[in-house]
Amino acid sequence: MNLVIDIGNTRIKSALFVASKLHAFKIVDSLEQLLADTEFINKANYAIIGSVIEGLDSFYEKLQQKMPIIIFTSSTKIPVTNLYQSAATLGSDRLSAAIASYYIHPNCNVLTIDAGTCIKYNFTNNKNEYLGGAISPGIRMRFKALQHFTSKLPFVEPDWSYSDLIGTNTQNSILSGVLNGSVAEVDGIIEYYKSQYPDILVLLTGGDSEFLAKRLKNSIFAHQNLVLKGLNDILNYNLEQT
Repeated sequence: MNLVIDIGNTRIKSALFVASKLHAFKIVDSLEQLLADTEFINKANYAIIGSVIEGLDSFYEKLQQKMPIIIFTSSTKIPVTNLYQSAATLGSDRLSAAIASYYIHPNCNVLTIDAGTCIKYNFTNNKNEYLGGAISPGIRMRFKALQHFTSKLPFVEPDWSYSDLIGTNTQNSILSGVLNGSVAEVDGIIEYYKSQYPDILVLLTGGDSEFLAKRLKNSIFAHQNLVLKGLNDILNYNLEQT
């Protein structure tokens, strides 16, 4: 059984996989909480960790005392060719999600969109080459930025049911701008890719994927756990190489 850990900017997600099948899934608030859950982690024989945060050596050492681990970095073996020019700075979550999409749709042009703290676009071509993509602020980040960078605009809590185009007060104007603007951005980016790759497939994941999936005009495939699946795929790939 594999233990897969995705350490993001706002959440720590962990899962147990049997081969390629998701067996159990947990979200925790801290790495200490995860280590304390011995009933969960002791089921695993191997572990892989993807993190967008630095300074986790102590956690790595403690987990390695329990099982062999792989810390996913730019030097980790992967089943696609990584053509990203600054591979060392590429977030593990971006590449993991793209690799999950590769395993679902090999030899295809695939755009993977991860809508979380940031909205990340990742493109793998039909030669199974990862080229890169784009990063823009996530939905919640946009709400926070409007308050932080202005003197009068308030912070507005997301109202996921809001759909009016014309906001008739400040709160609704912010809701319209952020929510409709995010949907328009994602739809627009997909259209740009379709103009260059007409046969492209689009996979959507991340915490805000459910909201976007209901609003997007373009056809997409929604998958809640692409990053975890991709990390598990990478772990299995490396185990097969040994």
